[in-house]
Amino acid sequence: MGVGSGIDTATLVEQLAAASKKPKEDLIAKREEANSAKISALGNISSAIDSFASALSSLISGGSLFTQATSSDTGVVASALAGSRIGNLSVQMEVRQLAAAQSIASGSYAGATSPIGQGQMTLTTAKGSFAITVDAANDSLAGLARAINAAGAGVTASVIQDTTGSRLVIKGATGAAQAFSLSVDPSADAGLQAFAFDPASYDAGNPSGMSLAQAAQDAIVRVDGVEVTRTSNSFSDLVPGVKIDLRKAAAGTVITIGSSRPTAAISQAVSDFVAAYNELKSMLDAATAAGAGALRGDVGLREMQRQLAKLPTTVLSSAGGPATLAEIGVRTQRDGTLAVDGARLSSILASDPDGVEALFNPGQTASSPLIRIVSPYGAVKPGTYTVSDLVAGDPASGKIEGFLGVVSGSQLGSSIAAKSKGLVIEPLGNLAEGTITVDLGLGGALQAIRDALRASGGPLATTQARLATESKTIAKDREKMETRESAYHDQLVRQFTAMDSRVAAFKATQSYLDQQIKMWTSGNN
Repeated sequence: MGVGSGIDTATLVEQLAAASKKPKEDLIAKREEANSAKISALGNISSAIDSFASALSSLISGGSLFTQATSSDTGVVASALAGSRIGNLSVQMEVRQLAAAQSIASGSYAGATSPIGQGQMTLTTAKGSFAITVDAANDSLAGLARAINAAGAGVTASVIQDTTGSRLVIKGATGAAQAFSLSVDPSADAGLQAFAFDPASYDAGNPSGMSLAQAAQDAIVRVDGVEVTRTSNSFSDLVPGVKIDLRKAAAGTVITIGSSRPTAAISQAVSDFVAAYNELKSMLDAATAAGAGALRGDVGLREMQRQLAKLPTTVLSSAGGPATLAEIGVRTQRDGTLAVDGARLSSILASDPDGVEALFNPGQTASSPLIRIVSPYGAVKPGTYTVSDLVAGDPASGKIEGFLGVVSGSQLGSSIAAKSKGLVIEPLGNLAEGTITVDLGLGGALQAIRDALRASGGPLATTQARLATESKTIAKDREKMETRESAYHDQLVRQFTAMDSRVAAFKATQSYLDQQIKMWTSGNN
């Protein structure tokens, strides 16, 4: 271009196209920048909400805000059951006997593959009677061990080596009821008779078959003067909310099961909660500030602010003590931030530590000891639910919130049509009516707010979807603008090319006319 006219039309076209495109491109770039700022601000707020809820949830799940059980002897371990509110404990317990599993051993043989004799045997355990066959294919210590293990009788057989040779060792489960016997058919080979054992007639001074290494026995403990037995050294039904593990305690050991309250941890958790809340509020305020806020006027953000502002007065516990954060000294100031009344908090912690603890920790309680709650925390919405016509057994039966329970062995699940959806219980006895109370605690309340904000159709999800749509719209507008401006550029090229051609034609005509005139002028002279 420009050859015919002598004008630099190529540069002129680029300048005209750029002048047309710049204001439109600047407008789209401004929209992109504003939307990116909104997305970034929303992402920061979303992360802050996650951190806000997760930090407290970690403390709760780690047990830092629960009263912990203690033991005065390292040989006995006491621990609070998940979610239990054990309160102030002082239980005296004497260990009389540890639970043990029956263990028997055979005489010594040259090796694991040494023949032992063939014939039929009967292994009798708590599970029933099991036929054991020893024939040419498994006539050895190792073969007999495999046959016993394959029977699934609830005992374990193995071949061990000692200084005298190889022995068959059979071990059962802990508890007196788990004792077992091994009888040999009279028609079996004589060698097989050496593996017979009956705990009822066993004579340690004159053993005729396998030797008793350890008798099956229950754990025996005396709790506050009352003697009880348990089949295992680990049990959680003697002290409410506490699991006890007898590990190395010798017979006659007397211990005290107590409790350690997390007073300092709860006080720190309140302060940390207030600091995190104020930081999150500051972030929300900055994002929604009139004029400068990236998300000013956003409906979803206003809903977040509204829900968070309700936290200090949200009912978190129905345990009978303080029910809200405001009642333990967390107050809302004029600017909407929170502050801690330290004197009030200390006073409540001293007078009702269980009530304060209940505010932070989720709780599930049944009105009767005949109801065991199986469903985990968070599976059921907070509230009080009615159960009725409970019958223990396998299968169990009964109603939850007026609906027939969904039976799964000895357990009952709530109908999905009931407001108690997610609740699973196990009736431990027959009961006409009872209630289940579920409290979320502060950690659960924060989780519920986060879930509500993130739910499909929730404030956070709605704003995220709107900003994503805006990003796509801006991208399409940029694409359309680029297409239009490219077309305009091409149009300018065509126009100036045509103009250049016409100017060139005009110049050619002018040159021809100039030439003719000169010829005419020369001829006249």
